[in-house]
Amino acid sequence: MRLGYAISGAALGLLLEVVFLGQPAATGLPSLHRRPNARAVVDEHIDALNRCDWGRLMAQYPPEVEIFLPGGLVIKGREKVADLFRTLVKPLQEGGLCGIKIEAEHVFAVGQTVNVQWRATGELLAEPYRGADAFVTQDGLMWAQVTTFQRDQMKFK
Repeated sequence: MRLGYAISGAALGLLLEVVFLGQPAATGLPSLHRRPNARAVVDEHIDALNRCDWGRLMAQYPPEVEIFLPGGLVIKGREKVADLFRTLVKPLQEGGLCGIKIEAEHVFAVGQTVNVQWRATGELLAEPYRGADAFVTQDGLMWAQVTTFQRDQMKFK
């Protein structure tokens, strides 16, 4: 006698994701992808930004992530950070910054925190825009970010 169990496609997908990727992608978020060290986390972040790759960006942020913005604004949690980056990686006419290239000008690591002085350039900008971020990493993920980025300070063509 053969016993059979039916499993829905969604349940099978969730099971495979848990088994092979380590955790389910709740609410459409990609599974976490750890990097081997703090610098690799930051390099992945910058490359994903430059490629407007929301999935790669979100694969770095654990549920407890916090992003500290100028003016005292703090974005807490993976879902809210996902919303922020979902907009940021869109074309300029849709409210995003896709097409801008970020380049690190100076990098200074202290333990698992990587501080980056950066420059944004691209055809969308009338002049380069400079800023700085402190990326707090742990266990191959981006746990916090403190940024000077202010979109309203960028000069667009």
